[in-house]
Amino acid sequence: MALKQHKDEKIRYEQQVDNSKSYVIPFIEKTHPIGAGTTVLEIGCGEGGVLAPFAERGCYCVGVDLDSIRIDIANRFFAKEVAEGKMSFLFKNVYDDDFLAKYRGFFDVIILKDTIEHVPEQEEFIPYLKNFLKPGGQIFFGFPPWYMPFGGHQQLCQKKFTSMLPYYHLLPRPLYRGFLKMMGESDYTLELLTEIYDTRISIERFERILRKSDLKVLNKQHYFINPIYRYKFGLKPRKQLGLITHLPYLRDFVTTCVYYTVG
Repeated sequence: MALKQHKDEKIRYEQQVDNSKSYVIPFIEKTHPIGAGTTVLEIGCGEGGVLAPFAERGCYCVGVDLDSIRIDIANRFFAKEVAEGKMSFLFKNVYDDDFLAKYRGFFDVIILKDTIEHVPEQEEFIPYLKNFLKPGGQIFFGFPPWYMPFGGHQQLCQKKFTSMLPYYHLLPRPLYRGFLKMMGESDYTLELLTEIYDTRISIERFERILRKSDLKVLNKQHYFINPIYRYKFGLKPRKQLGLITHLPYLRDFVTTCVYYTVG
């Protein structure tokens, strides 16, 4: 059963703004100052709410997304800032030659909030991001690990039972698709969740990619209860126990969200 923020752009935007102000910026600021003149790129920016608190601090912000409708919404929400040259929202692929030519070595901070789990070929994509960083620049990643109870994004399902059932996304791919179809999910939902299945990323694989990409972990925080769950389910965010954080593989199953800054 899709949540209200999946259907209402304004609610989704307001939640993005509050979560960014309360959690994302404070986390990034532990390793990189945020203020006037800081250049920020968000990949998978949606309606742009994550960037709003950065813009309020005087940062120059660029948001890109492959969903043209959500970029149109962002340009509407931030019409004043865009007109003043303080922000830019682009329906663009960061692999495009013109984007790389314009923004190579341009950004102090790159943000991927609930995005990397949707990106194919992450082994090539993550090191590619270094092209856009200034010397000393950092990348923020925030995502739900694949093996956690709802790592398959099954909350996007239209049927209440399939949207609330944990862990079944760990079934083999044919069984997973078959179960969704048997439960009456639409072809659109089936394809959406299969895409996430195919791009799934665990904490272990993410950290391996970082090492192979010569990206150093500057800070990390694992959450037992994802900060975004206070909007979705009314749950108070809770950090993961330190012991669990250091137990490979087990941590994936009981950690609903991770934050990393790397550089």
